[in-house]
Amino acid sequence: MGQHVIPGDPPIDLTLRRSGRARRISLRVSGLDGKVTLTLPHGVPEHEALDFARKKQGWLRRQLDKRPEHQSIGMGEDLPFQGMPHRIAPGPGRRIMARDGMLHVPGPESSLAPRLQAWLKAQARDRLAAASDHYAAKLGRPYARLTLRDTRSRWGSCSSTGGLMYSWRLIMAPAPVLDYVAAHEVAHLAEMNHSPAFWATVDRLCPGYEPHRRWLREHGAGLHAYRFGD
Repeated sequence: MGQHVIPGDPPIDLTLRRSGRARRISLRVSGLDGKVTLTLPHGVPEHEALDFARKKQGWLRRQLDKRPEHQSIGMGEDLPFQGMPHRIAPGPGRRIMARDGMLHVPGPESSLAPRLQAWLKAQARDRLAAASDHYAAKLGRPYARLTLRDTRSRWGSCSSTGGLMYSWRLIMAPAPVLDYVAAHEVAHLAEMNHSPAFWATVDRLCPGYEPHRRWLREHGAGLHAYRFGD
């Protein structure tokens, strides 16, 4: 299996993988990092899967073209915070302040991006801890710990030992979207699967969650377009 390239301008890198669960050849373009995965069932020749991918390269290029460009972080630029664009501007004092659609950032511009990233992480931890506490109490099941990462393949996870993990970039999404992800992961404390019973638990914790789930599918990739120099 491994890595392959479809020639063109530009060439398309793709990863081949076999799956015992696959019933047909399929192509997937990650909405988070643009990685292309070509999945084929056992018994299907590799050259047949690559022929399939080459025939689909027009579709592949259209999907890749839809991915958001990297967004700069600098004075005068907009950055989403809790779902609303905030204009980055100089600020007095020593603390970053969000007020009236502005993010006031004190200090030299050379340290702007890392300072904003650290501030967003702190805001995300506070909000996600509060949401997780709320839903865990509602479910009647405590979680063991909470960690933040900059994951590109998922917005959150729940381990078998009750550890919750979230992407700190959720603080840039609308508040109800962050709450939905917290409810989703807390629901795994009761149902470590995605069965009908699991989704019923999510709906009990966060009624009407589907629009928030859809927002992530449609707009979540854009949150990863903001680069903080890390």
